[in-house]
Amino acid sequence: MTREEIRNEILDILADIAPDEDLSGLKDDVSFREQMELDSMDFLDIVMELRKRHRVQIPEDDYVNLASMDSTVAYLEPMMVNL
Repeated sequence: MTREEIRNEILDILADIAPDEDLSGLKDDVSFREQMELDSMDFLDIVMELRKRHRVQIPEDDYVNLASMDSTVAYLEPMMVNL
């Protein structure tokens, strides 16, 4: 997957998890939690959805890498290169 495809996939997951959020103005370099009403369960849902859709395993120690769109795409890109 390309960076743009990964970004779109994350947006799709966020739309499913937080359907009332307006994602059109989401800033890639600002943490999701600063921009959205996400709690720790929502964040875990993101991780679980990535696992379900793409069989991507994300260790708990790496959750910090999923704070913003930029960091999430950068973290996932090498894992999803062949998808």
